Amino acid sequence: MERQDGRRPDEMRPVKITRDYIKYAEGSVLIEVGDTKVVCTASIEERVPAWLRGTGQGWITAEYSMLPRATETRNIREVSKGRPSGRTQEIQRLVGRALRSIIDLKTLGDRTIWIDCDVIQADGGTRTASITGSFIALCDALWTIGKEAKTFPVADYLAAVSVGVVDGVPMLDLCYVEDSRAAVDMNVVMTGAGKFVEIQGTAEGDPFSKETYNQLLALAEKGIDEIVTIQRRLITEKMASKIGGVKLD
Repeated sequence: MERQDGRRPDEMRPVKITRDYIKYAEGSVLIEVGDTKVVCTASIEERVPAWLRGTGQGWITAEYSMLPRATETRNIREVSKGRPSGRTQEIQRLVGRALRSIIDLKTLGDRTIWIDCDVIQADGGTRTASITGSFIALCDALWTIGKEAKTFPVADYLAAVSVGVVDGVPMLDLCYVEDSRAAVDMNVVMTGAGKFVEIQGTAEGDPFSKETYNQLLALAEKGIDEIVTIQRRLITEKMASKIGGVKLD
């Protein structure tokens, strides 16, 4: 089955990650997955939340937002509504959880890394693109801490992708049109070693079988392996050699 953009069911959209996209942030990227575009920045703050003071442990947290015309029709800015939507809060927590899963927070000291994900154009998969892009931005920010941290606190690569069942066919990396009519919608976050960090799967109508679930996971593993390959090419050789908690020179 050929999709509306000509892709095979098991084919990713083109993925492009541009590093150092924002001048002032310690780490930043523009990630493009097809027509979805997200700016991800990582900022270092020399303090931790009150509940972590005195523990010697750092923290990583995330915020997510979407420009009003990131979509076909204008959305009202959430600041005008007085609070973030439930969807925004869910995505922020997902991004933060995912990134913390591959970081040794104890090596950060009394620091918080703020991850900001700003969607400038949305065509499906904004949360998964946010995780994938934020990983690179986070690595760049952590590298600036240098020898103060003594070790590079990144245990593994991290990426995410969407999968789903559309018109009865399991598909990889859904665009918005596909996502909007998917019978099953799933977001998968994995490490470079192939370990699962989070699986969010929902039947939008009829329940789905274990066989379908396994098919979708296999597609997600394929897509994430391709994304991690791109991440490996982007990260400098010296930085890559330290992933896994290796001591800095």
